[in-house]
Amino acid sequence: MSRFTGRVAIVTGAASGIGKEVALRLAAEGAIPVIADLNLDAASATAKEIKALYKDKGGGGDSFAVAMNVTDEAQVEKGIADTMAKYGKIDILVSNAGIQIVKPLVDFPFADWKKLLSIHLDGAFLTTKACLKHMYAAKYGRVVYMGSVHSKEASKLKAPYVTAKHGLIGLAKVLAKEGAEYNVAANVVCPGFVRTPLVEKQIPEQAKELNISEEDVIKHVMLKDTADGQFTTTDEVVDAVLYFAGASSTALTGQSMVVSHGWFMQ
Repeated sequence: MSRFTGRVAIVTGAASGIGKEVALRLAAEGAIPVIADLNLDAASATAKEIKALYKDKGGGGDSFAVAMNVTDEAQVEKGIADTMAKYGKIDILVSNAGIQIVKPLVDFPFADWKKLLSIHLDGAFLTTKACLKHMYAAKYGRVVYMGSVHSKEASKLKAPYVTAKHGLIGLAKVLAKEGAEYNVAANVVCPGFVRTPLVEKQIPEQAKELNISEEDVIKHVMLKDTADGQFTTTDEVVDAVLYFAGASSTALTGQSMVVSHGWFMQ
């Protein structure tokens, strides 16, 4: 049996990018991923893809899609309630939904600041809160937040993103202390730059704001502090997420793991 056989795992922002890859890998190891996404059609397509790929896997082969705007408490609560009604438990939460907006701090619109913090921080809080009562009752839960090297470091043009990603470290530490007696662990995975659509969008945006070429953004901004000049891969991030999500105990609770090719070294 796999460490994830029969585990029900809610993954937010799972219709694309890193979230989708997390859901696919969980399914490959026997979990039942719940695809929680703002785009229900895309989430349903991902769930259908997982069922087709893993229908013959022991303990796996099932998936479920829910519409979820992680900043909407009622929608979060409904998605969790629908999951409980279908499966009767929630073992894992991967809080992955996020966006990026880049502008100098002096020009940053307050509305964009609030939007970004709401998705990253309010979304993590609301999904965690909704899942916890079920995890506490079951005396089991693994919560993994998608942080960033920006949970540890700062970069120009990313004031709310850096603030939000730092905040996830604090949230995980509080949950680690509160959840331990219920066998609930909380951790943060902190990737470097991964060439997802979110990052691809930033390249021309930063080139414009910094008045440099896109090649220079990649070489001299995004990858300049890595040890090997390499982007972090999706697979490398997913490995870290599954490491925490599949932990057999709470020994590592409250910890963060940086996956950045040496950009940040603890």
